[in-house]
Amino acid sequence: MAKSFTLSTALQIFYTAFLGLIIALFFGLGVGAFYESPKMPESPSYSEPIKESTVETPEDKTARLKFDSDQKKYEEDFKLYSRNVSIITTIFAVITLVFALFVVHNVFIISDGLLLGAVFTLGYSIIRGLMTEDVKFRFIIVTVGLIITIAVGYFKFIKPQKEIK
Repeated sequence: MAKSFTLSTALQIFYTAFLGLIIALFFGLGVGAFYESPKMPESPSYSEPIKESTVETPEDKTARLKFDSDQKKYEEDFKLYSRNVSIITTIFAVITLVFALFVVHNVFIISDGLLLGAVFTLGYSIIRGLMTEDVKFRFIIVTVGLIITIAVGYFKFIKPQKEIK
């Protein structure tokens, strides 16, 4: 017998999706609140507006070189920060997945919302990992994402069908 689509079903779907979104926001904003990102350097202010024919003053040249150096350091620090955020959020995603699949698996709406939130968090983690510009780390984080996705698919969809048979 086919299950009819009711308002209650629609609310359950909406609630599950909303819970997933809130969980991903909770982890993303939580990491940002307690692990601050590097501060972008301020662009130097020049003594006069620079025109194509203007010769750069020694003070302006010093300010520009310092800014360029600070900008390069910021970019390197930001790559490291993105890698660390990727690792931290992957850990949060895995903990949430385990909790959803093995602890509250009988409370379907909550379990599905937690599972969806963990998947969204994992997606965020992969995006942050791609921002590192480290090819090996990118490969590792995508590999971890692939393994987690396969494991979730197995424990959520395949294993319950095997247990029924």
